[in-house]
Amino acid sequence: MNNKPTIHDIAKALGVDSSTVSRALNDSPRVTKATKVRVLAMAAELGYQRNMLASNLRKNVTNTIGVIVPRISRHFFSSAIQGIEETAYLAGYNVIISQSLEQLERERKIVEGLVANRVDGLLISVSMETVDYRHLEVAKNNSIPLVFFDRHCGISGYSNVLIDDFKCGFDATEHLIFKGCKRIAHFSGSQELEIYKNRFNGYKAALAKHNILFKNEYVVNSRLMEQDGYLGMQNLLDNQQEIDGVFSANDVTAIGAMKCIKERQLKIPEDIAIVGFSNEPISQVIEPSLTTIDQSGSEIGKTATELLLEYISKKEIPVEGQTIILNSKLIERNSSKK
Repeated sequence: MNNKPTIHDIAKALGVDSSTVSRALNDSPRVTKATKVRVLAMAAELGYQRNMLASNLRKNVTNTIGVIVPRISRHFFSSAIQGIEETAYLAGYNVIISQSLEQLERERKIVEGLVANRVDGLLISVSMETVDYRHLEVAKNNSIPLVFFDRHCGISGYSNVLIDDFKCGFDATEHLIFKGCKRIAHFSGSQELEIYKNRFNGYKAALAKHNILFKNEYVVNSRLMEQDGYLGMQNLLDNQQEIDGVFSANDVTAIGAMKCIKERQLKIPEDIAIVGFSNEPISQVIEPSLTTIDQSGSEIGKTATELLLEYISKKEIPVEGQTIILNSKLIERNSSKK
């Protein structure tokens, strides 16, 4: 038996209409301040609790944001989620966090589930398999705004919060060149994704600026796991590629490459200097410590959430998206200090 007090119990206790109680609880201007005080006091006395879910659904809002990331275990994404949650909380929103695990089909099902649960907006960093974006149209078709962060899609009509991946790729490669490296390998992710395509193009641009010949055999494409870095470096060394520098599109792959280099009795950075990307916490404590690009994950999450909340408050999906570029920086550590 359900003994939870209702607005009808409050109305009976005060001798007023239920509609008056409902308006008072919703802070309606049609109810006097004195009546609101009496209703709130009686509600507290009876232990009344509002059904916020039902109330929000009547208003066609849930005060909930859906967030989809490739892997929560990656420091960048956990940092971005921190920025998202803090910003959403201050605005009165809850956050539902899901991970695609770099799988398009999983990402598609998550998007459908979040839309079915009527989230007010979506923040997404797409998976490595996401080259077809039709599954994202379900959000737009249900008037749910969507903002990409970090990994984005090169399609019009959506907003993005990013860093300048081209510049970061250029800066990382040029840093190695300034350290005397001439034969620089690049560990990259899927070239179907704008983020890795831009880092790769930055790498090539730095080589061109300094009149260093680009060699396709120096480029290793993978899913950027630690094992990929190890096997990629193993393959380069086994094929007599006399590289003296590596720019990796993330830190974990760089760390895998470093393990292989050490096993071959080569020295870092004397024989091969290395620059990673994303400033994972482990990058500071491994030996040698890893030079890397800091992405400001928390700031990206905060900015993306602020932009999404702006769209939610306007109750409209922008016809033309906007792109916000945030600053990043190279952190020099021992892996490149020749």
